Amino acid sequence: MQKINHLYWRAGFGLSPQEWEEKKNWTINKALNDLFKQAQKARPLNNPSSLSNMNPNMMNKSALKELIEKERKKVGERNAEWILRMSSNNESALLERMTLFWHGHFACRSRSGHLAVNQLNAIRKHALGNFRDLVLAIAKDPSMIRYLNNQQNKKQSPNENFARELMELFTIGRGHYTEQDIKEAARAFTGWSSNLKGEYVFRRFQHDYGQKEFFGKKGNFDGTDIIDMLLEKRQTAYFISSKIYRYFVNTKIDEAIVRDLADGFYRSNYDIGQLMRRIFESPWFYEAKNIGHKVKSPVEYSAGLIRLLDIQFENQNGIIFLQRALGQTLFNPPNVAGWPGGKSWIDNSTLMLRLSVAAAILNQAEVAFRPKAEAEERVRKMGRLKATVNLGRFKELTAGIPDQQLFDYFKSYLLLADTKTSPMLFRRMMNGVKTREQLIQRGLVFFTSLPEFQMC
Repeated sequence: MQKINHLYWRAGFGLSPQEWEEKKNWTINKALNDLFKQAQKARPLNNPSSLSNMNPNMMNKSALKELIEKERKKVGERNAEWILRMSSNNESALLERMTLFWHGHFACRSRSGHLAVNQLNAIRKHALGNFRDLVLAIAKDPSMIRYLNNQQNKKQSPNENFARELMELFTIGRGHYTEQDIKEAARAFTGWSSNLKGEYVFRRFQHDYGQKEFFGKKGNFDGTDIIDMLLEKRQTAYFISSKIYRYFVNTKIDEAIVRDLADGFYRSNYDIGQLMRRIFESPWFYEAKNIGHKVKSPVEYSAGLIRLLDIQFENQNGIIFLQRALGQTLFNPPNVAGWPGGKSWIDNSTLMLRLSVAAAILNQAEVAFRPKAEAEERVRKMGRLKATVNLGRFKELTAGIPDQQLFDYFKSYLLLADTKTSPMLFRRMMNGVKTREQLIQRGLVFFTSLPEFQMC
């Protein structure tokens, strides 16, 4: 059961009570087949937008500005929709988890709800596919083009921002290219732009068609050629494999394993799905050193908590509020390097908040706190997070479990990290409970308030 729990926390966002009851005794192979099957069946996100049908030539500046502002506000709506998708039993947990990983890898601040979803769809399409296709899709993504200033990358005045991050953060890693390589790559990406509708366009009169020299090779290269040459380097396979290992397995690299994974990734022509399947079915993935030692990111924690408790927010602002308070807001990374992750997710203020959020929601109280980024005045004005839970399904699924065995049930289901918490302390907290529903509620409060619940 622990292995299944571990798999679903790393390849998804944990298991809802009904999923736990159904899948806790599955074999790893059956679970993996189910995860990958669901990912293949997932559909693109619907992305209705007034930007798609607009004609910039028929709009005055005031109307255009109003439309752009409207799209900016929709980023929060798309954020909340994605969190709810992550936490839904009816969606592909693996695909959403992989999309979240690549969202952090190709860190990008989206200023439009339309562009944010377009980028998500591009990532979701290739998240378990071919890495080359994914990199090329990102290079042509209007949100990324604008974020890294490739709109300004023109033949007469090349802008190096995208070319630099493509190499340093997205493919081969720092130290494996020269400043001259960056300059030449920037020339290759000149003219890769977007229009006001948020569509990729190639502006041929802004493109540098001259000869370039990249990695010692000379030719009339464009951006696609640069991506191909980066992927020809085995270092790129190693860089991506090591980052995936740190995210999905352990922040401490096992060099021999990563080298082996990178070799297979390179020989597969960068097949992401094959790499992930190999990781999740390997015996070392389920070794004790890799279970319960990873701090849940705020998004992982939030999506998992919503899935666990079937949380219903009074309004979607509560979902955004929680992310900001915990220090991770989708579509708004701190910089192009993304979120640092690991132990950086926890400090004194966020730990105390994490330990109290589930308890407050379970007790149907209001959670009043300051967000981590206290300078955000409009977030502070929200003031309170209001949400309710539905414990009906929980009550039904635990009906056959005697009261004295609930400690072991909750422990095996909710905790992956080792805990020294004793059944005696648990029973002491249960004193005075009059109904089975209250017992379940207090049990959930008890376990979700433990530091070990922050780990997966």
